[in-house]
Amino acid sequence: MWCFAAFPVGEAHSLHDYANYCKRGPGGSRGSRSDVRLGLGTPARTCYNRAFLRAGLPCLAPLTADNLPTMDEQSPFASPQSSPEIPEEPAAGPNPDWSLGAQLTTRAVVAGCLIGSIIACTNIYIGLKIGWTFGASIISAVLGFSFFAMIDRRLSVLETNIAQTAGSAAGSMASAAGLVAAIPAMDMLGNPISWWELVLWSLAIAFLGVFFAVPLRRQMVLIDKLKFPTGTATAETITAMFSDGSVAIAKANYLLWSGAFAGIFTLSYYFVPQLESPPIDKWTGIAILATATAWGFKIYLGPALFGAGFLIGPRVVLSLLAGAILGWAVLGSFVQSQGWAPGDVNSFSDGPRGWILWPGVALMVSEALASVAFSWKTFIRAFQGVAAAAESGKDDSADSIPNSWWIGGLIAGSILTMVIAQLVFDIMWYYSLIAIALSSILSVVAVRSTGETDINPIGGMGKITQLVFGGMAPGQIPTNLMCAAITGAGASQAADMMQDLKTGHLLGASARKQFIAQLFGILAGVVFVVPAYVLFTNAYEIGTEDGLPAPAALAWKAMAELLANGFSALPPYSVQFVGGATVVGVLLATLRRFKTIAPYVPSGLALGIAFIVPPYYSLVMVYGLVAWLIWKAVSPQSCRNFDFAVASGLIAGEGLMGIVNAVLTICNVPSLT
Repeated sequence: MWCFAAFPVGEAHSLHDYANYCKRGPGGSRGSRSDVRLGLGTPARTCYNRAFLRAGLPCLAPLTADNLPTMDEQSPFASPQSSPEIPEEPAAGPNPDWSLGAQLTTRAVVAGCLIGSIIACTNIYIGLKIGWTFGASIISAVLGFSFFAMIDRRLSVLETNIAQTAGSAAGSMASAAGLVAAIPAMDMLGNPISWWELVLWSLAIAFLGVFFAVPLRRQMVLIDKLKFPTGTATAETITAMFSDGSVAIAKANYLLWSGAFAGIFTLSYYFVPQLESPPIDKWTGIAILATATAWGFKIYLGPALFGAGFLIGPRVVLSLLAGAILGWAVLGSFVQSQGWAPGDVNSFSDGPRGWILWPGVALMVSEALASVAFSWKTFIRAFQGVAAAAESGKDDSADSIPNSWWIGGLIAGSILTMVIAQLVFDIMWYYSLIAIALSSILSVVAVRSTGETDINPIGGMGKITQLVFGGMAPGQIPTNLMCAAITGAGASQAADMMQDLKTGHLLGASARKQFIAQLFGILAGVVFVVPAYVLFTNAYEIGTEDGLPAPAALAWKAMAELLANGFSALPPYSVQFVGGATVVGVLLATLRRFKTIAPYVPSGLALGIAFIVPPYYSLVMVYGLVAWLIWKAVSPQSCRNFDFAVASGLIAGEGLMGIVNAVLTICNVPSLT
């Protein structure tokens, strides 16, 4: 249900496992015939975990390497393996009885908006902490269905689809509005943005991708019948819940209990900080532990990252671990011993952390751009499809989205974006117009790539935009950052919208009603994420170990500074290492092209991220992976059934209670120790 900007997922805990269990039930009984109507009765070989995550690093791009759900090509969760083997189209179409039920109802929209907005607030906290955000489609469907089932007011199939559509739109706003990358990067550059400016900016760019997606639906969903694995898996999950609703409720209970535990633990370590990071070096007095702690190799027990270790799989976790050791223990200590970075370990100005940041960014950027370059065939197919769609009149119902809606919305959104960019960031209107045009082009590619592989390469596309504006507007860092944010938002939202439209198509839903639900979801998401962002940035210092590290923002900022200032922006003697890291990133992307060795190739994005975040972030995900492996060995059935729910609860629990902790911090409530 959640995402970052670039990793692969373990095979045993797949989205298909989740939906398949819902169909079969704990006793192994088969689901109803409605499962067969959707043509989704055959288990898929390939895991769908990446369907749960979406890149939180638009500039690095929602996170390719291997990104969790729709995973952006840079997410440590994106799998390089072949696309999942799922039906391109339901065998016999949706159950005709479903269309007789309610669809766009107030309760479905409100439930989806509330669930998605809560996830969006969680995404702000998690995104500023580790650079990842998480998608909300599956969790909105499960929790929306479960809540009304528990009060004996069950949603219909199509109402559940509306709930997940609104929830998905709301949950994506943390990344779509640039609140985990471009906006905090501006803050770190000394350009703070007021809350009302954030609201206007978020509303302006968030709708663009939705309008870009509408004219692509006919070709991508109806004519080409692209798979859109996340959207198909969501449809499968909804169908499965209506086969055995008790199983969905059991999943929700596991999620809520693990979330409650994570929330209580998170609140507890505000008052007793030693619970989060036990000072073993001080308790034991062992010198080597003190040295390791100084370099960030210490015990850290954050529930969210522990839960992420359940989801992202061994290859990505091991890539993070390798990156932490290589970046901090090896390279960091080396540059300090050479006098190239003589300052404090965590100093960005003259310490090892500021030095190793650059090779880490080079790894991520080079891998992202190389992955986009290797996808040139997708570019060609995307634009061939758009041209073909213009000549086709194929549509599936009178409930299609009127042209006047999306054309009018696109014009209004473009004008609003240009005006807000000029007023807030002093970006000339023609630069914004160019960014919008680039976004429309790259949205076609993003939607096509997501439909074929479930990987959205918006990280690499964001980098392309930064390179374009580095040449067009040299030295103008705000223009570079925010124009890339426009492009990333459009590509991200377009792909997200198309996943939802695929779900609706499989279930026989009205595209027009889904479009309306998507708009409500975006509005709700903005209402929640802007106050959450302001709260967190007032409570914690952004870009620091003691505050919120914001690795995505640091990477965007570094790229913009490099393009503005040239190699003079790099620390002493780092140019050669940046060049070497660039070569390694391209090499890793190249090796992933070979399917036989792809599962064993380290994630360049994960390696690079580990250079930026404190090492203990990587270590706690190792703890989570070990716990998941033990659970899988001891009780494989239980692990397969509930690992996703437990991990989701741990992540959501810490994220939500993090809001409470931020309020306590602002109010200067003291700890107990």
